[in-house]
Amino acid sequence: MDIKYLGHSAFEVEVSGKKFLIDPFLVACPAYKAEGISDIFVTHAHGDHLGSAVEISKAANAPITAIYELANYCAKKGVLTNDIGLGSWREYSWGRAVAVPAFHSSSTPDGIYGGCPCGFVFDVDGKTLYHAGDTALNSEMKVIGEVYQPDIAMLPIGGKYTMDIEHAVKAAEWLGASEIIPMHYNTFEAISVNIADFERQIREIGKIPRVLKINM
Repeated sequence: MDIKYLGHSAFEVEVSGKKFLIDPFLVACPAYKAEGISDIFVTHAHGDHLGSAVEISKAANAPITAIYELANYCAKKGVLTNDIGLGSWREYSWGRAVAVPAFHSSSTPDGIYGGCPCGFVFDVDGKTLYHAGDTALNSEMKVIGEVYQPDIAMLPIGGKYTMDIEHAVKAAEWLGASEIIPMHYNTFEAISVNIADFERQIREIGKIPRVLKINM
């Protein structure tokens, strides 16, 4: 499994020669080429997560997986979709994924209700990967840790609209993941952090901070 960070909360994950995208808001890497994408996952409808999902979906003929209301919104834009609810696995050619709770809000850039926000747990290549989406620290993370036992967790750390570093560290403890990838930070002034603080605090609880450089 190869994980490429595209900035903010956007990632490309490659598994056995197949690629999927998560929250493809590409302001940090506008030259990114979305090639060979089989699926797109969107955690909620805000513009900094929906991003270029519709455009990439049309170009790649790759369905967007999202909560029911957001999937319907995307379908009306003329793209393929997989609607999903919280708690059930959905199978893909490269593995499987389940939507899990996130504590946030969700509306499209044009003000339409986007359903409940979510995170995703991916069962891929013998590993479990958790992308938290935009969320506050919440006790559901204890359940996610117990039930899904993620190996790698992608957690927002920017504060203001999501968890900050302190809360992300607590989330990492609850989740039990050994590797923690920070996201949703330093894109805008409002979510600026000192990433060295994150690295230090994650190491202090015996986990590996995996700070990825934005990869074009």
